Amino acid sequence: MTLETNQGNLGGAPSLFTEDATGLRSEEMILNMGPQHPSTHGVLRLVLTLDGETVMQCTPIMGYLHRGMEKTFENRPYMAGPRYIDNADYLSPMINEVCYAGAVEQIMGVEPPPRAQYIRVIVQELERIASHLVAVGTYGLDLGAFTPVLWAFRDREVILDLFESLSGHRFTHNYMRVGGVLYDLPKGWIQQCEDWATRFIDKNLPELEGLLTGNEIFVSRTRGVGYIDPQQALAYALTGPMSRASGVAFDVRVDRPYGAYREIAVRPQVQTGGDCFARYRVRMDEMKESVRLIREALDNLPSGPISARSPIALRPPRGETYFAVETGRGEESLYMISDGSEYPYRAKLRAPSFVNLAILPELLRGTKIGDVIAILGSIDIVLGDVDR
Repeated sequence: MTLETNQGNLGGAPSLFTEDATGLRSEEMILNMGPQHPSTHGVLRLVLTLDGETVMQCTPIMGYLHRGMEKTFENRPYMAGPRYIDNADYLSPMINEVCYAGAVEQIMGVEPPPRAQYIRVIVQELERIASHLVAVGTYGLDLGAFTPVLWAFRDREVILDLFESLSGHRFTHNYMRVGGVLYDLPKGWIQQCEDWATRFIDKNLPELEGLLTGNEIFVSRTRGVGYIDPQQALAYALTGPMSRASGVAFDVRVDRPYGAYREIAVRPQVQTGGDCFARYRVRMDEMKESVRLIREALDNLPSGPISARSPIALRPPRGETYFAVETGRGEESLYMISDGSEYPYRAKLRAPSFVNLAILPELLRGTKIGDVIAILGSIDIVLGDVDR
């Protein structure tokens, strides 16, 4: 095969001519998708090398949303950390806060009260549902279905209402504290949550699922597309629905349980299809499982304090720690070093969106350009988690 640059193509985009053994020449074109593309779910730029409509190569370009999250942690007191980690995976801020608070509690040897641990499980599972609703709704939008995103956001708004009445904020909550939570559940909150869970699991979720699971176009766009085998999932360190859809039954809540997950048994939702449709199915099944966990936590909610006694100026002893949680995208973990001061000496965040994105070039190689949207959407990345 010989290559030569074509300088005369329309629009000035660089392209290559390829020549096969028969002497036939075809043109390769380099196409920039993003960083303001409506289906990239954030400011992600994909440099695609195309041969006709076939993707020959993909290079993801990141950094348009860089926040310097870890250096922010190192320049803020420990008590301020939950406020800033909200902005990493901004679709799972409650779970992010548990990750930060758990890391500090682990290095300090602090155990939150049982009631605080159960409240954390409730809000984490509500956050997981809210995150998956965005993933599923926007995925339908990517593939041409408009109604699912409206129905998904209808239910997500109720969850945000619950969070607002609990923390005072709808999106970034600053609710977790080292040693517990900021506020107890307000009056009437439990009943509102139970009413929503009943309506969601009996009516709204089956309706949403009926729009997509049996939709012939949706199935044809996702079934057999973007296949990941279990060995690939392990080799790329994929976690969350990305790995469980390929038969890898790893869930941090089960394999390294934390908080009240040590008492409330989680049933990992696993599929073996390994394709985009299997990843969609895992997220739908996980929403049902989250409702079950919420109900169990509400039924067994202990009484007592919501926070352990701790000083305002936290000074953990010298040492290091690693604490992991299960977000809607997989294992989010924080490695932290303390030098005994009020500020972390070092903080390193393992972001599942960043790790899961690494397999994208391999998944796209040899596919059609129409499948790029379906495969990228099935990964469910959050760019704040990538460019942390």
